Amino acid sequence: MMRVLIIEDDREHATFINKVLSEAGHDVETAYDGANGLALARDGAFDALVVDRMLPEKDGLKLVEEYRNGGGQTPALFLSALSDVDNRVEGLKVGADDYLAKPFAPAELAARVEALGRRQVQDEPPVTKLRVGDLEMDLLDRKVWRQGQKIDLQPREFRLLEFLMRHAGQVVTRTMLLEKVWDYHFDPQTNVIDVHISRLRAKIDKDFDEALLQTVRGAGYCLQA
Repeated sequence: MMRVLIIEDDREHATFINKVLSEAGHDVETAYDGANGLALARDGAFDALVVDRMLPEKDGLKLVEEYRNGGGQTPALFLSALSDVDNRVEGLKVGADDYLAKPFAPAELAARVEALGRRQVQDEPPVTKLRVGDLEMDLLDRKVWRQGQKIDLQPREFRLLEFLMRHAGQVVTRTMLLEKVWDYHFDPQTNVIDVHISRLRAKIDKDFDEALLQTVRGAGYCLQA
C-alpha cells in the first residue's frame, strides 16, 4: 500500500482517480487547489504525488518546481490534457518523474503510480515503526507502547491507531476512518467510530498526563503530541 496525494481541482475527475487508486489498494488523499496541495505535499509523508497541470491558486508546474526547490523528494506524476512533446518536457524539467496525458486508461494510471512507488522503495528503507510523542508502534511485531508501558490493542484498534499515527498532526474525518479502517464506502449510521475511539482513548491516554487523541468538534479527530 502506498500513500498517494491527488492534486486535482476537477472534483469529478479527482473522485475517479481516487476510486482507481483506492481499488488498487492505496491510501489516497485529495487537494483541490495548488496552494493546499503544496502544503500537504510538504507536510505529509506521501509515497507519490498525482498532480494536474492546470490548478487554481498555484498551477501544477509551479507547485512541483517549488516542492523540489524546497527539498521535496516524493515522486510526482503529472496528469494533463496538454500532451504534446514540449509540454511533457516542460513538466519533467521542473521535477516531475512521469507524465500521463488525459484521457488515460485506469489500469495505466495505477501501473504508473506503482512504478513511482518502486523507485522510492529502492532508495528508502521500509517504515517499520511509528512514533507520536511518547507513543510508539512496531508495525512488524504489532506492538504498542507508551512511556515504555505495553498497551494491548484489538486488531481493529491497532488498525485505527496506525491510521491516526500515520496522519499525526492532521485532522482525520469520520469518512476517512470509515473508508480506510472499516472499508466502508457508505455511512452505516452506527456509532462504531465513537465506540472504538473511546476504547482507544482509554488505552493510550487515560493513565497518562498528556492526552494525545483529540476530538476536533465538527471535523473529526487528531492525534498529536
